[in-house]
Amino acid sequence: MKNQWMRNALSIVLLAVGLGVWIFLPWYGVLAVAVGVAAWLLATRTGRLALAATRIGIASLPQRWGASSVIIVGIAGVVGVLVAMLAMGEGFSATLKQTGSDDTAIILRGGSQAETNSVIMRDQVPLIGTLAGIRKDASGKPILSPELSQIVNLPTASTGEDANAQFRGVSEAAWAIRPQVKLIEGRKFNVGVRELVVGQGAKNQYRGLDLGKKLKLGNQEWTVVGVFASGDAHDSELWTDIETLASAYDRRAYQSVTVGVDGKPGFKQLTAALAADPRLKLDAMTTRDYYTKQSTGLTTIIKVLGTVIGAIMAIGAVFGALNTMYAAVAGRAREIATMRAIGFRGTPVVMAVMLETMLLALLGGLLGGLLAWSIFNGYSVATLGANFSQVVFQFKVSPELLWSGLKWALGIGLVGGLFPALRAAQLPVTAALRAS
Repeated sequence: MKNQWMRNALSIVLLAVGLGVWIFLPWYGVLAVAVGVAAWLLATRTGRLALAATRIGIASLPQRWGASSVIIVGIAGVVGVLVAMLAMGEGFSATLKQTGSDDTAIILRGGSQAETNSVIMRDQVPLIGTLAGIRKDASGKPILSPELSQIVNLPTASTGEDANAQFRGVSEAAWAIRPQVKLIEGRKFNVGVRELVVGQGAKNQYRGLDLGKKLKLGNQEWTVVGVFASGDAHDSELWTDIETLASAYDRRAYQSVTVGVDGKPGFKQLTAALAADPRLKLDAMTTRDYYTKQSTGLTTIIKVLGTVIGAIMAIGAVFGALNTMYAAVAGRAREIATMRAIGFRGTPVVMAVMLETMLLALLGGLLGGLLAWSIFNGYSVATLGANFSQVVFQFKVSPELLWSGLKWALGIGLVGGLFPALRAAQLPVTAALRAS
């Protein structure tokens, strides 16, 4: 009894390890496995017998369609939820990664990880403008934009409940530093006037941000004079003149300075110049690196959560597949016994049941992937970013996620079909024929 228990435990451990390897196997590894199995099926007598037995099983699927649909629907649910969860992380990460570039850099107080805990004194900005590596405009002035980030509460469009929005104060140079930001409605704000422009994502996420609307922020009335689109995290922001914002919220220092740099060589010059100047205890990173780091934490949490939820659902789908396939084997006992009696050995029978289950799993995976893509791809949502403000982004159902979902589906089919397949191969021929 103890030895049997040990063998069962070892089998489960080996199966779990094999599944883990399968899930993380790259596409060329999966292709190699598929080519190897196909070659075995076509080139060997046992393989051809397995194919013949599989055709018999597939031909009887219409008579067992109700039970077989349990496998397909269960696996489709697992794949759909898994892909949807991972698509959320993929979309959030892609939005923040698109926000930055290697041609711009953000300067923060030394040791600061985000704008919210950074302070840059006003008298440091002219010194920053003299540093090497910063691009110059046509008139020879350094391209830099000191900026402030103020968190404000705005009612959401869906529920009317207050949510954090990022109200950014920028200089005129911000438009040149971020050429992807384009006005699609109205005009730019005027300097020294309580006017603002809003990202298209923020306009859709919050109430009262239509062109010409007035809203109260910082106990003052502001007018929406423009709407912009950027295709990145700035779509979730409100922009105004930095000095107007500083006056409204009594901010006597800046939080960051965004500058244009001459590519990677210019960025290296900038970081070296910052390190060499004892008056500037500041750090710089490319905006691409900055926004990528901002997305890392939440993306990791979403991926882990999605994988855990997918794994829990996968266990349920495995048990559903086991029950269905055990019932199918029991219902086909006479058919399987007849095949065994006319020369089909254990291996072809095992492979036939496995291939049938894997086919149903593949159909479930395709269905789940199709549902996830049709429902969630491009679906807009908002979540709290690293600056404690809402970031509007879209789910991104990529081919890589769909491929991962298919591998999960086939893994579930593998486990769900293995033990019923072994049961079919061990079915006593004479007993099965008499019982039928």
